[in-house]
Amino acid sequence: MPAARASRITPEDIRIIAFTLVERHGAQALGYADQAVCELDDKGETECADAWRALRWEIEDALYGRIGRETPIALN
Repeated sequence: MPAARASRITPEDIRIIAFTLVERHGAQALGYADQAVCELDDKGETECADAWRALRWEIEDALYGRIGRETPIALN
């Protein structure tokens, strides 16, 4: 098994990517994220799938107006 990589993607990066996907694809962005999660889980790439899960949550929050581009980021 390969050694775990340190993530270089920040919460701010996730926010930017989420809003970019929403602006370009609208509600379809959720489907793209779901597809990525499923494909990565099927390949056993759990860490990558988890990153897409985080992105999916951010996309969902953006679509439903729970966050805006400038909303402060809170890590839970």
